[in-house]
Amino acid sequence: MTTASHPAEHHHMMGLTLRNTAMGVGIVFLLVGILGFIPGITTNYGAMTFAGHESGAMLLGVFQVSILHNIVHLLFGVAGLAMARNARMARLFLLGGGAVYIVLWIYGLVINQETGANFVPFNTADNWLHLILGVAMIGLGAWLGRDAMDESPTARRNM
Repeated sequence: MTTASHPAEHHHMMGLTLRNTAMGVGIVFLLVGILGFIPGITTNYGAMTFAGHESGAMLLGVFQVSILHNIVHLLFGVAGLAMARNARMARLFLLGGGAVYIVLWIYGLVINQETGANFVPFNTADNWLHLILGVAMIGLGAWLGRDAMDESPTARRNM
């Protein structure tokens, strides 16, 4: 029989794909957080502040970053790796993380970028990236999670 004829095996494969996707997203966030601390990859590195719109550092010369912004990326990465251990948590990471990024996108649109409200900080490129990340993470969590099941040790043994 083919893989598709075994529902439990299909759920296992979808769960594995979901977990690997969350892990991949987590790794990307970790890399972005690390790259934000590397002079040259982050232009105007000497102008980086802990937080706030005054930070002049630009990841890849495009995305405004600060120490806080880089730490947030690192924490998101660690969360992605930790939550990729089972399908249910991987889905929660993708859906919840995507929702957080949609909220950040909205926040970035409504604040004045030249005030203290822009404490992370964000620029227009960050706002567009937050929208894309939010939609992509929610889409992946919903699409890959629709058929996935939690891969408990018991479920894996029974396959």
